[in-house]
Amino acid sequence: MGGLFGVISKRRCVTDLFYGTDYHSHLGTKRGGMAGINPDGSFVRAIHSLKQSYFRVKFESELYKFEGNSGIGVISDNESQPIVMNSHLGRFAAVSVAKVSNIDSLEQQVLDSGKNFTEMSDGMTNATELICHLITEGSTFAEGIDYMHHKVYGSCTILLLTPEGIIAARDFNGRTPLVIGKKEDSYAVANEDFSFCNLGYEKCYELGPGEAVQITADGFRQILEPRGRHHICSFLWIYYGYPSAAYEGVNVDDVRYNLGRLMGSQDDTPVDIVSSIPDSGTCMAIGYAQGRGIPYRNAVVKYTPTWPRSFMPADQSMRDVVAKMKLIPNYSIMRNRSVAFCDDSIVRGTQLRDNVEAFKSHGSREVHIRISCPPLIFPCPFLNYSASKSPLEFISRRVIKDLEGSHDKHLDEYAMYGSDRYMAMVESIKNQLKMNTLKFNTIDNLVAAIGLDKNCICTHCFDGSDKCVI
Repeated sequence: MGGLFGVISKRRCVTDLFYGTDYHSHLGTKRGGMAGINPDGSFVRAIHSLKQSYFRVKFESELYKFEGNSGIGVISDNESQPIVMNSHLGRFAAVSVAKVSNIDSLEQQVLDSGKNFTEMSDGMTNATELICHLITEGSTFAEGIDYMHHKVYGSCTILLLTPEGIIAARDFNGRTPLVIGKKEDSYAVANEDFSFCNLGYEKCYELGPGEAVQITADGFRQILEPRGRHHICSFLWIYYGYPSAAYEGVNVDDVRYNLGRLMGSQDDTPVDIVSSIPDSGTCMAIGYAQGRGIPYRNAVVKYTPTWPRSFMPADQSMRDVVAKMKLIPNYSIMRNRSVAFCDDSIVRGTQLRDNVEAFKSHGSREVHIRISCPPLIFPCPFLNYSASKSPLEFISRRVIKDLEGSHDKHLDEYAMYGSDRYMAMVESIKNQLKMNTLKFNTIDNLVAAIGLDKNCICTHCFDGSDKCVI
């Protein structure tokens, strides 16, 4: 996925930029980058791979280069960023959280206009550079952002660093958040509002869908009114968001707790204790235990000294090793007990299958898996929330292929909670992963846990319900 942070101040801003960007590290594991404007007007940029190390470790030695009062940063799961460009609109740097599902046709359109691409990412066109080319089609940044929003099929939230300030534009459909914070001599803009807290900022404004503002050290002004619709990604609350974050005023921890509480209150499967598969299952597990009236225990713990989060090596076998090594079963607690283990989602099923085997080998009498969201059935065309390149990377679609002979038959019925096909799919996943029981949450519970109108959140990956509005 990815995360953005920008700051503009009346003093040198590199400390806020560095730590504010770092606070978005949970949103991506591939690359990080920062750009700033130094006092002499020159742009400075640094980009590093994060595949084997932390943002902090990679960038600390280069902070001396950032001498100016404004800058932008990014954590990315995709292309190298920031982009620095000179155009008829002037010089600017750009970072984005975006997925351009129609990148091939837009790439050809840009090439046909006589422009070139110079920032290739893994041999592919850099989506942020493409977005910058689209923006420079306008006679102003506002006109260009509006043009870009109506060309991109997918999503794009972007920060532009210019000599006149930072321009912040939220995705046209509001799929990713963008908020502004202020303190005495500075303004900041970020995807994650909790990144403001320890830096002394207070959240003062949340951009609407399609809205764009220009930010200076003295304040901000709107250059594009909200003109899309609120349709924020529900998976932010389920998995990607940090527990202390809030989107549309709705706290992540509250939603995960509510998802567990609602599910627990509707479940009568006999179990002795409830545990999480940490970390993303923890808030949900506490709520599930409350809803069931059953004790919550740490039947599995995460080894935080060296595995605070899962870096994602390119090699699948190494990803499997990382996933296994960071979780430690607690034999004393799970021995001879029937345990409900709570997790956020099932994508491929590989890690969860290994977890189930480990829990049983460490003494669990029964392993019951409870998932905070509905089954993932439809790949997301709007955000890079998953590394999946094919629908068949979803265990749900492989099961559907086994049951139907094709992975794309009767998908509406498989997404319908309680239908015969839905029940057959869940039963097959349960058997393949060797669980005693498996239950997913419902879309009704998801909407109720978030507390927003269904029309304000995107649930496409669960029910295929949403279309891009452009």
